[in-house]
Amino acid sequence: MQKDGDRAPLAGVRVLDFSIMVAGPYCARLLADVGAEVIKIEPPEGDDMRLRTPLREGHSTYFGQLNAGKKSLALDLKSAEAIRLVHRLVAETDILVENFRPGVMDRLGLGYEALREINPRLIYCSISGYGQSGPEAGRAAYAMIVHAESGFDRSLMRYAGDRERPAPGAIFVADILGGIFGYSAIQTAMVQRTRTGKGQHVDVALMDCMLNLLVYELQEAQFAIRAPRPTYGPVRARDGDLLIAPVTARNFVALCEVTGQRELADDPRFNALPARGANWTAMMQVVEQWTARHTVDQCLAALDAAGVPCARYRDPGAALTDPHLLERGAFATIADGAGEFSGVNAPWRMSGAETSIGRDIPAIGAHRDEVLSRTLGLSPEAITALVRRGAFGEPREERREKQARGRPQ
Repeated sequence: MQKDGDRAPLAGVRVLDFSIMVAGPYCARLLADVGAEVIKIEPPEGDDMRLRTPLREGHSTYFGQLNAGKKSLALDLKSAEAIRLVHRLVAETDILVENFRPGVMDRLGLGYEALREINPRLIYCSISGYGQSGPEAGRAAYAMIVHAESGFDRSLMRYAGDRERPAPGAIFVADILGGIFGYSAIQTAMVQRTRTGKGQHVDVALMDCMLNLLVYELQEAQFAIRAPRPTYGPVRARDGDLLIAPVTARNFVALCEVTGQRELADDPRFNALPARGANWTAMMQVVEQWTARHTVDQCLAALDAAGVPCARYRDPGAALTDPHLLERGAFATIADGAGEFSGVNAPWRMSGAETSIGRDIPAIGAHRDEVLSRTLGLSPEAITALVRRGAFGEPREERREKQARGRPQ
């Protein structure tokens, strides 16, 4: 469903999304959220992410979260007919997003230099592990690779305090950062295009994204800091753990009052901000003498009332029923062939715009005829001729049937 043009900031903007996995699809989905027409170009068998769990009746909710609100056009990019079709689409397109390894799009005849000749106004966003230039550009890199090489994993290890090796992980921070930074750079390029009339190549590197996350750590690496940095960890209550973060002087005074622990204020290890930072763990051990006598709920109620920042540790699923998040509209209902589920909206609200995630998740190639007829004016006969010439490859269902027929009984 197309969003109301008056409340869709990018209404009338067309995007070709060649990306796979997480970073590129997330970037392009944010563009769809704000009203752009995003056409997902995927292989005839579909983006591999369609097979990733969680799966319901063969439909991936992981894929759906990253691709809701888009249209799908399945093309066999090994076909010259398909490449010619892409060239025609590029002439009618504002933005292209891709996250292949550098050089892949060039080999297909779809690199920036080739496509800018077709459309000088094209904003072409490439998201890769190490960027489009430099000695490491050609390396394969997923999020967890740049987490390790950027210093992020070892920083987390050091802050944990009780580890000698980095912990395993499966939250792909670099990918989401890459999508966000790609999205913001595209918006900047669009503003510049209104003045110059020219597009440009946007080069986003996941490694650079992670370095931007390490704001403190990269400064610490250049200038030795004698006092340890506060690390915020769990404090034990009677029935579980909570987090307490008295960061400011006012927070600390309130903490002393609500816990009744005057020794906190009198102890020279804690009575000044630099001293508290250097002795944070010891301070929390004193606070734990109070929390350990109360339940998590009792601690949170008292600390909240006093204005001390605090939180309970929750599993991700708890957010889905959180009254505050529901009232803010953090989630929206999205749907694929297996039914409805909750998707997460972009983390902003705009008073003059509708920016929620699109409801519908595209099936493979579901919008082929619509896109080609409306955008390029192709007739049904012309599309049928492209089918015969192999532009759209072989659909997954037909391929599976052939494979099944070829198996011994």
